[in-house]
Amino acid sequence: MAITTLSDTDLQRVRTAVQQAEARTSGEIVPYIVKKSDSYTSASWRASAFGLLLGALIGFGLSQFNNTWGFGWLYTNWGVVLVMLLFGAGFFALAHFQMGVKRFFAGYLALNKRVQQRAVQAFLTEEVFNTEDRTGILLFISLMEHRILVMGDSGINAKVQQEDWEEVVARIKKGIKQNKFPDGLVDAIHMCGELLERCDVKIRPNDKNELSDDLRIQDH
Repeated sequence: MAITTLSDTDLQRVRTAVQQAEARTSGEIVPYIVKKSDSYTSASWRASAFGLLLGALIGFGLSQFNNTWGFGWLYTNWGVVLVMLLFGAGFFALAHFQMGVKRFFAGYLALNKRVQQRAVQAFLTEEVFNTEDRTGILLFISLMEHRILVMGDSGINAKVQQEDWEEVVARIKKGIKQNKFPDGLVDAIHMCGELLERCDVKIRPNDKNELSDDLRIQDH
């Protein structure tokens, strides 16, 4: 099942989970999915440079052989250049279309940085900060990077430590690995409600729903 093409039933399950969790505390939970946090164009060029280098090594290695297998031109300088270009173009295409290759050449630090930036952008765009008691929570999932972040506003962070969100993240990861993403996300949302209740983020007598309960899905 493609995560970005959830059924109406799945979307309603997530919406209901948010409503139930928010009914127990003053927290406002915003689940948010992006297909990727960046295009990582530089990763494709790094892959291409690697392919050129690899092609050069292979091409020069071939040039040391006699014309044993035919294709004599392959052992010339032009043959070396052709092999380099083929490997360079091939690795560029791999990094462009294969997400695992793109992640490798983008690098761990770049992935973390860009996902963090994209999560902050979502936090601001969805106005997670704009609640009366600053009790908004963003559950941010960036699919291509395999990254999940939980970001709480100041009213939440005053009572809940970042380490407390680890089990919430683990629930979502488990759902993805088992190809049961909706179940994992619903479990994580319910756990948010339980965690906030334990941390005494009490619901106000005049509490109202300040942010939409819907799952946000962005293709870019």
